Amino acid sequence: MSEDVLLIVEDDPGLCRQYRWAFPGHTVLTAHARPDAMAIVERQRPPVAIIDLGLPPDPDGITEGMAVLDQMLKMAPDMKVIVATGNAGKPNALRAIDRGAHDFYEKPVDIDILRLIVERAFRLHALEAENRQLASTATSSPIKRIITGSDSMMRICRDIEKLAATNVPVLLLGESGTGKEALARALHDLGPRAAGPFVAINCGAIPEHLLESELFGHERGAFTGAVKQTMGRIETAQNGTLFLDEIGDLPMPLQVKMLRFLQEQVIERVGGRRSIQVDVRIVSATNQSLEASVEAGRFRADLFYRLNIVPVRIPALRERPGDPLLLARYFLARFNRELGRNLIGFSEDAIGALAAYPWPGNVRELENRVRRASIMTEQRLVDAADLELASRDIPELDLRGARQRVEREMVQMALARAHGSVSGAARLLGVSRPTLYGLFETLGIENQSRSTETEPVQDHSSP
Repeated sequence: MSEDVLLIVEDDPGLCRQYRWAFPGHTVLTAHARPDAMAIVERQRPPVAIIDLGLPPDPDGITEGMAVLDQMLKMAPDMKVIVATGNAGKPNALRAIDRGAHDFYEKPVDIDILRLIVERAFRLHALEAENRQLASTATSSPIKRIITGSDSMMRICRDIEKLAATNVPVLLLGESGTGKEALARALHDLGPRAAGPFVAINCGAIPEHLLESELFGHERGAFTGAVKQTMGRIETAQNGTLFLDEIGDLPMPLQVKMLRFLQEQVIERVGGRRSIQVDVRIVSATNQSLEASVEAGRFRADLFYRLNIVPVRIPALRERPGDPLLLARYFLARFNRELGRNLIGFSEDAIGALAAYPWPGNVRELENRVRRASIMTEQRLVDAADLELASRDIPELDLRGARQRVEREMVQMALARAHGSVSGAARLLGVSRPTLYGLFETLGIENQSRSTETEPVQDHSSP
């Protein structure tokens, strides 16, 4: 497909010549009838096309124009088709929009307005193509639940692949919402215990008086309400993986029992006296500093060393350049499917806002914002307001302009330090006076030289 091709389907040769003149930045291809137009679409796949609805053999109606529109969109569904109608042809144009046309304009042609419509169509087509490409490569990381393009997160994924083949305890460290449970599941799914159960428990979400029974199980009659023998999460994870999320919130009394389990792979149910042998791999996670908790006496040092054999530090989303937009597009495609929406992507201000926002809630916050925007937006392009983020424009990627701005600041700073002396500023900058005068002209700086300023004359005559 040629990204700059504009197809014109128009039976008026004079109007075709006018179109060619109006779009010098594009390769303009013309067709006067349906067969020629379809041949061009099949061969070139142009991103944008303009169709006159009044084509022969029905120049006074819209039958042929609508047929061309339908056939084009069937052959190239992503093409942006703009329809042209005569005076009082707006109802027909709206019918074309209902059948998939991108936009319309009324004859006689106003070239300036038509240029705006066409350029907008090209930008929209390019944006949709980029979204499709990113969606197709979004799962390029080695771990299916991790969507990333950042080097730091890819290194974490490769580390997880290596650790999955072992049986050592792994401690996942990272802020809330960075994907710790997804990585824990990857350690299980990619390892020899994949056929066994993966059991997760959040140590901070269960009241302390219930957590012991939840972890270790209980015997019948062990406490009020214990009407039957119940296995705990550790037993349930037999021959599999136990994921202890927020391990830093584990109460001190339970830390002793957890230490014994880790050392001996043996547990006792609450109210029981029989030792039960278990074979479970432990993966734990926390968003706290366990070292600080050990120093403060809130966490046992011996348990910490048992859990911290292989620590994996997960970067926050703000430390993964490019990932917020990559993830946002992935989530948007997912919610399109789940919610039956047809959203095409993010506007430029949304892209800028996604990159600028610090994401304190990390991937979980991003997912929630995109889900809410997918439900609530009334337009096909999600903007910053839909995400409830401050609007940020994408900065111009102009290296020459950036270099000139820095040079201008440096020259002005040198002149200020040299109290306006061109000779002094040149010495500070390490350049000659002629070079500095050239910079004045290039950078648009007013000539700061003093009319009386001259270089000192050195006398080289013999004494």
